[in-house]
Amino acid sequence: MKRFASLTAGLALLGTLAVAEGVPGQHFVENWDLNGDGTVTQEEATERRGDVFLSFDGDEDGFLNAEEYDNFDEARRLDMENNGNEAGHKKGSMKSVQQGMTREFNDADKDGRVSRQEFLDAVPAWIAMIDKNGDGAISRDDFGKGN
Repeated sequence: MKRFASLTAGLALLGTLAVAEGVPGQHFVENWDLNGDGTVTQEEATERRGDVFLSFDGDEDGFLNAEEYDNFDEARRLDMENNGNEAGHKKGSMKSVQQGMTREFNDADKDGRVSRQEFLDAVPAWIAMIDKNGDGAISRDDFGKGN
């Protein structure tokens, strides 16, 4: 039951990567902005990524092994298929959001599995990829045309 609840929570968090009602980045900011101020800070992104990691670490060993990361990749693929392709997931900053979740991006030591620490340590680089206006946080201004 715990595994199902964790997977459901993980899929809900991944759903936040979708573009809401044609406003690029809106749904991402709404769901990753933990204090509701309209921006996603590095601290907020770290907390949320920790939640995502725990949702997919099925054996709770602190690593996403190949099978667990495959499940994560599949959940992201389904999210894009169901929510994102027509709304711009493959362009601009939303592409950066997705790229920052890939195994290649997060497996710093290239050992084929991603530790929770690696996943969290990737946050600053991930924020920098998305943060098109360079203010150190993510807001709707970092998405959309020209970004």
